[in-house]
Amino acid sequence: MITGGEGGPLELWGGVECTVVRIGDEYRNQLVDTGHASRIGDLDAIAELGVKAVRYPIVWETVAPEAPGECDFSWHDKRLKRLRELGIQVIGGLVHHGSGPRYTNLLDANFPSLLADYADKVARRYPWVEAWTPVNEPLTTARFSCLYGHWYPHKHDIDAMFRALVIECLATAGAMKAIRKVNPAAQLLVTEDIGKTFATERLAYQARHENERRWLSLDLLTGRVEPGHPFYQWLRNKAASQAELEELASGEATPDVIGFNHYLTSERFLDHRVERYPGVEPGSNGRDTYVDVEAVRIASLGGEVGTGRRLRETWQRYQLPLVISEVHHGCTREEQVRWLTDVWNDAEKERRAGVDVRAITLWSMFGAVDWRSLLTRRDGSYDVGAFDTRSETPRPTLVAKAAAKLGRGEQFEHPLLDLPGWWKRRGRTHAQRRYDTLPANCSNARPILITGATGTLGQAFSRICSHRGLAHVLTSRAELDITSKESIAAALQTYKPWAVINTAGFVRVAEAEKLPDECFQINATGPELLAKACKLHAIPLVNFSSDLVFDGKLGRAYIEPDEPAPACEYGRSKAEAEARLMEIDADALVIRTSAFFGPWDRYNFLYDTIERLKRGEEVVACDKTMVSPTYVPDLVHATLDLLIDDEKGIWHLTNQGAVSWHELAHAAADMAKVGPDRVRVADGGERADTSLTSSRGLLLRPLESALTDFVEHSETLRELL
Repeated sequence: MITGGEGGPLELWGGVECTVVRIGDEYRNQLVDTGHASRIGDLDAIAELGVKAVRYPIVWETVAPEAPGECDFSWHDKRLKRLRELGIQVIGGLVHHGSGPRYTNLLDANFPSLLADYADKVARRYPWVEAWTPVNEPLTTARFSCLYGHWYPHKHDIDAMFRALVIECLATAGAMKAIRKVNPAAQLLVTEDIGKTFATERLAYQARHENERRWLSLDLLTGRVEPGHPFYQWLRNKAASQAELEELASGEATPDVIGFNHYLTSERFLDHRVERYPGVEPGSNGRDTYVDVEAVRIASLGGEVGTGRRLRETWQRYQLPLVISEVHHGCTREEQVRWLTDVWNDAEKERRAGVDVRAITLWSMFGAVDWRSLLTRRDGSYDVGAFDTRSETPRPTLVAKAAAKLGRGEQFEHPLLDLPGWWKRRGRTHAQRRYDTLPANCSNARPILITGATGTLGQAFSRICSHRGLAHVLTSRAELDITSKESIAAALQTYKPWAVINTAGFVRVAEAEKLPDECFQINATGPELLAKACKLHAIPLVNFSSDLVFDGKLGRAYIEPDEPAPACEYGRSKAEAEARLMEIDADALVIRTSAFFGPWDRYNFLYDTIERLKRGEEVVACDKTMVSPTYVPDLVHATLDLLIDDEKGIWHLTNQGAVSWHELAHAAADMAKVGPDRVRVADGGERADTSLTSSRGLLLRPLESALTDFVEHSETLRELL
């Protein structure tokens, strides 16, 4: 039974993104897209976080896709049995943003009876499941399927949306009747995305409509849609029969618990002054043209927006127990953690004020794929959840660690929380249009210390830390000389960082053969001294290594456990640094990477190639040496995530794929349309393959995608081309 939070701390729940949507004649299944479908071990990972209950799919489309009587529960039998063994309560979900199997849809009058029949079969198979969500987010699903046309049956008709909503509510009521014949004590958890719409005075009428409409699924199920309700007559005229409305008005489908879903995008602002929002596509309701933007980006709304206010409104309207049934933010790691802690703190504050909030659900625990396009495109765009599934075994992130601590009733503290999320920072608003501005009190936040101010990588880290809202200090050699113990100690004392990222180094590979002592002093002794100082102060350290710790003779791409065998002085200096760091501090994070290129500098192979071709010169490149080029923004983001997640040891971070230098030059020339016919193969040379892949997790996207970004968004190339 759903009893969490009564007199005790908020419970931690979990959720697995399980959407099954039909788009045209094809179905998309997030259980497959995220890999959860093939990993029963995920359930043990959930249990290790201390999760008390999990919203888990027994989705109709996956059990009986072709005919109502042809059910295959084999996958679910194993998983539900394991959850029961682990002592985790199951909240069974039957339809999750779907329109049902092929033999029905959201506008089918038989949808309610068909779902009730399915619910009966599920309840008889799992009579011990005590809580159910027959239809997830009925209003949201109806809007996306029948008003916006994203999902089947792809309508763009508000009356069709209302009809679909009525059918979903009837289906919810019918499903619960069937379930309660098996288990009379079964509880109904109805979820909905609860937001609010704000608007300019001219569009106040549209905001009023949307703010009444946001409650409609819950109003229908709680028996509130009777004569006098703002939508009663509309529904009666266009979307429901008298008998259907009377059935729902009985209140028999009143939820036992309301599942409150809320995202940063849930609250909206409508503005007819479209010229104020360059780059935002306006829409129309047939009467006015306006933009529809996130309310958190409108400074004038101030304290009118936020999870706490919406929780309070929901409680005041229904006086029913609440659970926050989805907490997820598809953003950078630190912003995910900030959002989780903000929501948790808001829930605790409202509980103290008398709002009955029982639990908070860590949603998309194993991430989500292509939700940025609402599943309408197959881009393979993965948003990490509490676990990162790009490793062979899902890897817990800081989100998971924070949630586990909060779920135990403990305070979660981290330097990342010294600064607010982007939704509270200046620069977030459309009026300012600067999303990389750190708050004025940034000086009070514990920083990340970055060495190597004059280098490509140091500059990139500083730029991306600013964009992500990470307090940092970028030091030059005059401010921090990594080859000087005294300089390191002084810098740590002055800046008091919570982490150190060392991007300083001797990078001239050819010159290292003539200057081996200088190369080793900077590349090996410097990191060694940093590691000793960081170990002394318990400060995480990130250091960068290279593919050149390998000689290229293995015959395949290298992975992290492969033994270094450098063939040049530069490679030997990097291999020596790795060895020294691992001996001093096994908790250090060492990133091996290769041939990086970025959009903000001219000092890389790709820019040099395109520049020379642009001048009409030939480019000669070797076709016998294979490498794994790495796009600097991807490298920096992934490194920051690993640091934040408190990962350790050696990681390979390169874009996925291996090419020769000749292939890379030709690809750049072709994409930039600057004379690929003038890229010539170099004579001679030995074959070598120093390309990298990973046995720990492929965190960076394919090389082709990174190259496209480089050509389309490079600031330096834009000037050149």
